[in-house]
Amino acid sequence: MLGKFFKKPDPELSDRVPPGQYLTKGFPVLTYGDTPQISTDEWEFKITGLATPATFKWADIMAMPQQEFTADFHCVTRWSKLDVKWTGVKVLDLMKQVEVDPKAVYVMEHCYGGYTTNISIADLMREENFFAHTLFGEPLPAEHGGPLRLVVPHLYAWKSAKWINGFEFLSEEELGFWERNGYHPRGEPWAEERYSNNLFGL
Repeated sequence: MLGKFFKKPDPELSDRVPPGQYLTKGFPVLTYGDTPQISTDEWEFKITGLATPATFKWADIMAMPQQEFTADFHCVTRWSKLDVKWTGVKVLDLMKQVEVDPKAVYVMEHCYGGYTTNISIADLMREENFFAHTLFGEPLPAEHGGPLRLVVPHLYAWKSAKWINGFEFLSEEELGFWERNGYHPRGEPWAEERYSNNLFGL
């Protein structure tokens, strides 16, 4: 199985592949539950919580500066895919249009299908983070989070929420779906923050 679908990274990639990860030859799809099927006509993105309420439609996203991104992608299940090519909108460009209360320090990512995951504003508001609607030159497939997903390259991929449809700004940390079920609240690959210490009673 390892040789067919995954391989150990070459030593010269040690600065790009976090500990415990293997390189994938494809792009595995991991989803808990059904895959939402959302058209761009019905898609919307809502700002809630400690921020001025706002709703973005698909046309609003497409009117923002569009950029190409190449980023490595690390899944907590121990596979990595290097040089994934996306097209989309920087998180910082969308956030220029959002008024956030200074008391907000965390964000809950909300998604079609009910998935949630938490992220600190410090981790969210980084230059390299983006919303993706295109993968390798093609519209982002539903199984990979289309029509729009968040991509946070410096954290494990469960923080790069698929089918994203909102940010809820919070004054303190609240746990999302996988975090409530034993995953680490932050998920930094280089520190192997895979699971919460509470999962093991530590």
